[in-house]
Amino acid sequence: MAGRLQGKAAVVVGAGQTPGETIGNGRAMALLFAREGADVLCVDRVRERAVETAEMIAADGGRAGAIEADIRKAADCAAIVAEAMSRFGRLDILVNNVGIGGGGDGPAHRLTEEAFDRILDVNLKGMWLTIRAALPVMREQGGGSIVNTSSLAAIAGGAQTAYEVSKAAVNRLTTSVAQSNARHRVRCNAVQPGLMDTPMAVAGIARGSGRSEAEVRAERNARVPIGEMGTAWDTAYAALFLASDEARFVTGAILPVDGGMGVRIG
Repeated sequence: MAGRLQGKAAVVVGAGQTPGETIGNGRAMALLFAREGADVLCVDRVRERAVETAEMIAADGGRAGAIEADIRKAADCAAIVAEAMSRFGRLDILVNNVGIGGGGDGPAHRLTEEAFDRILDVNLKGMWLTIRAALPVMREQGGGSIVNTSSLAAIAGGAQTAYEVSKAAVNRLTTSVAQSNARHRVRCNAVQPGLMDTPMAVAGIARGSGRSEAEVRAERNARVPIGEMGTAWDTAYAALFLASDEARFVTGAILPVDGGMGVRIG
């Protein structure tokens, strides 16, 4: 079914991606939303990456713009919303896809204070700041859809304390925003990916562990009950549903996209 977002204006935060041979979640979301009819503002901390995604959308026949922003700064988050309103005249969809890890993260006894602050600042505070900037517009116009990117790490793991805590907090932020804005017809949901074949995941782990991407990919595929990792397109299609009017009665949901990992016991 084409045109599921026809006439909608969407902001995708984290629409660029780290270099790699596969596509990342944010870029896949931006491309898919545009293909479904949305005008898309691509946001990334590296302007060139946002511009590249916007150019891909244009080459595909869609409509997009690009803006550089650091979501840790309230002024930048306000600028994102202002740019969307200037370009499109409204803001129907906000996708929060920014997330970082590593760099001193680990089990609680090894996690560094610097890593804890940095990861929570980006993954949680940054997401709250973008939501805070968008809510007045969405409430005033009579509705909107916010889609946050969580992670299976919110409910599982033990080796990345800061990342896991940040994603658990993203889930609670999602349900809190959903509850406090339902009467304004502003919905807030999250996709919760498991092991995905994205540049940040596979290439990042390969670089950090000194292994080849093929080795990392095979090891991760073997851990997924359905037989292989998902791709960014799996995350994007889940986000598309939550962003669309098909999910008009869905708010406060945390949607697993994990090939069965989240329900596996033993």
